[in-house]
Amino acid sequence: MQLYKLLFCCLVLSTITLKAQQPKKLSSSEIHNEIQKLNFLGNVLFVAAHPDDENTRLISYLANEVKAHTTYLSITRGDGGQNLIGTEFKELLGVLRTQELLAARNVDGGYQRFTRAVDFGFSKHPDETFDIWNKEEVLGDVVWTIRKLRPDVIINRFDHRTPGSTHGHHTGSAMLSVEAFDLAKDDTKYPEQLRYIQPWTPKRLFFNTSWWFYGSREKFEEADKSNLIGMDIGVFYPELGLSNNEIAAASRSQHLCQGFGQMGSRGSETEYVEFLKGSKPKNNNDIFEGINTTWTRVKGGKAIGEILNKIEADFNFTNPSVHIPELLQAYKLLQNVEDAFWRERKLKELENVILACSGIYLEAGTQQGSASPGSTVKVYLEAVNRSSINAKLNAISVNQNLANLNTSVSLDNNQKKTFEIEVSLPNNSKYTAPYWLLSKGSLGMYKVNDQELIGKPETPTALKAYFNLSINGTDLTIEKPVVYHFSKPDKGEQYEPFVVLPVATASFKDEVILFADKNPQEVTVFIKAGKDNLNGTIALNAPKGWLVSAAQDFTISQKGEAVSLQFTVTPTINESVGELTPVLTASGQTYNQSLTEIDYDHIPKQSVLLPAQSKVVRLDIKKEGENIGYIVGAGDNVPQSLTQIGYNVNILALENIENASDLAQFDGIVMGIRAYNVLNDLKFKQGILLEYVANGGTMIVQYNTANRWASQFENIAPYPITISRDRVTDENAAVRFLNPEHPVLNKPNKILQADFNNWIQERGLYFPNEWSKEFTPILGMNDTGEALTQGSLLVAKYGKGYYIYTGLSFFRELPAGVPGAYKLFANMLSLGKGKE
Repeated sequence: MQLYKLLFCCLVLSTITLKAQQPKKLSSSEIHNEIQKLNFLGNVLFVAAHPDDENTRLISYLANEVKAHTTYLSITRGDGGQNLIGTEFKELLGVLRTQELLAARNVDGGYQRFTRAVDFGFSKHPDETFDIWNKEEVLGDVVWTIRKLRPDVIINRFDHRTPGSTHGHHTGSAMLSVEAFDLAKDDTKYPEQLRYIQPWTPKRLFFNTSWWFYGSREKFEEADKSNLIGMDIGVFYPELGLSNNEIAAASRSQHLCQGFGQMGSRGSETEYVEFLKGSKPKNNNDIFEGINTTWTRVKGGKAIGEILNKIEADFNFTNPSVHIPELLQAYKLLQNVEDAFWRERKLKELENVILACSGIYLEAGTQQGSASPGSTVKVYLEAVNRSSINAKLNAISVNQNLANLNTSVSLDNNQKKTFEIEVSLPNNSKYTAPYWLLSKGSLGMYKVNDQELIGKPETPTALKAYFNLSINGTDLTIEKPVVYHFSKPDKGEQYEPFVVLPVATASFKDEVILFADKNPQEVTVFIKAGKDNLNGTIALNAPKGWLVSAAQDFTISQKGEAVSLQFTVTPTINESVGELTPVLTASGQTYNQSLTEIDYDHIPKQSVLLPAQSKVVRLDIKKEGENIGYIVGAGDNVPQSLTQIGYNVNILALENIENASDLAQFDGIVMGIRAYNVLNDLKFKQGILLEYVANGGTMIVQYNTANRWASQFENIAPYPITISRDRVTDENAAVRFLNPEHPVLNKPNKILQADFNNWIQERGLYFPNEWSKEFTPILGMNDTGEALTQGSLLVAKYGKGYYIYTGLSFFRELPAGVPGAYKLFANMLSLGKGKE
């Protein structure tokens, strides 16, 4: 049991080392596992739409039991999803979810790829999906992935034959995969790709089916399975001390922002794939049946296989270094293999095995997390040979010839060698922020001009060190990323990515600034220095008709320091919407980007560059009441938005709510999104909240996900209400006023049809579809071809107060500065106040 716990902790710790980018240090069992993978020459591509769509049980099984090189192609980066752990949405959420996918692959042994498609939110049909995505470009990215990775087997997570039955992205991902399966081999399709890669013909295509596609377990048991292959993915790995499903659960649990933490499971369990096209396997439990996955697959590979298979069979777990001579022999033979695809992939795998067996540890680090183009970076290098093999370090270079160091030293057993090298970053160095965000894209597509970047999960490392070694007289060059290496008193040794960033960045205190009247406001801009002794000037560009005070000079003494400057902004007299953008001049150049850092314990720190801007909104808005209590659910920016229009917003902790009198000071109580999904203790406070309403308060409950309550509630409302999966995804869908005379549409702001213009991503989600007679439905809306929904905004009088349930996506609209959304929310908070 203690060994099991130790191995499980090692598995969990391996996910933490991804954040740190700490070099992996393999145990003997892990080395043996890598040799087994080295001896399997077969590729799988698993295709789905979003982060967390992947089947981690199957990916882990294929990577660790079958030993196949298994890649998950996620069509999107999940930008349109929710966030249970922070306030990152849209592009920033896509960055977070990208890294969670990489953390998951670090656990289950798979690899990760993407296309340029944007997750624009829920889609009810692939036709709508392809209207927003550029289908030809996304299809080309799938073809590119197939040609680049050369999968023998492709597995779709979703069924391409059922459009309209599920998320349009889901079905769309399968439809793209089916089409690309045939296009990848056709050299007349996407011929521009052939400058870099060759056409490829996958052997077979599957659909990862399950009983729930059949409607029930009983129906699945009765179904014809002659076209299915079953795999027992509940296998146990003695070398790791874990079952496959325990690894898969740890992998799945990396999707923290989506709330997919899982417990591990043990025992036999069958996963099925349905054959779709290609060559059908004769064996009903082997997806690689009839495909040569041995070293004889490549010309010149037979001799390599004989060496490596013998090492696998006779592996010395006590002293893996005894295998170095044979490994080096295989290395020499592999260098002469003509097939560049397998040569390059297996050389990297073999190099890692050689280093692990020899105990050679190499590291390249800096004592600074970032630098700007044109600056100098000191890189600290370490090399140690922890075995008795004959090893020599000949030279070290950074980014090939950017900096060079002739070392020519012997690496004696367990004698650490350290070096320093100064690297001057070229003035034209590219920034190492997420590459897909550096150019402005469209609603459905990211813009990436470099073909060889397309599909990569993240921006390549800014600096790489190349260690030229001789091991037993055989030369090999090992590549290592240069990382930021430091320690913290409360966390110990830490590693973070080293990044190249602008010399100066600017950001606004508020992403949206509302002007409720014609009076000017002070707008705060932060400037952050990317180097010491930064001097410059900053001015603001404003929309036509708006006035901004004059440009200002600034001086920042230390790199990483930020200063704030205030500009006086005077709005137009009439309602209008526009953007403020900075013009920041420093070191002879102009900068206009903001820097956002995303830092969670389960992923590497991310430095994101986006255009610096603040949306300014001039609107005439009235409100009743001043003090609002806000109970945070899954996390959103609604409290900050309400502050923008003059409310005093107090974040309430559940443990501090002891009775209704505690809430009497508030003109309204607002529940954050998904509060009843994530706050288990709400069940103890529900009675107090409803008593507050009965005493004359106003309570607004924003959307919750159907059937995912944190605990059992008799009802989340004072009267019966049923939350469904109804939603209206078209943000431009017509809105019908069902009760046009109701106060919520009239006081203190008159709500007009124009107030539903310029909404983003969707109208709303998880609308109630049943409610008691005490509720008054306010709005009707529907997507094209669907029935009218009336549950997006429900109001009920309860005692002396008002209870409001709304599935409208205020959590998206308010931070986006949508004027009509602010007016409607102010009306909801004003119910029961002032003159009725």
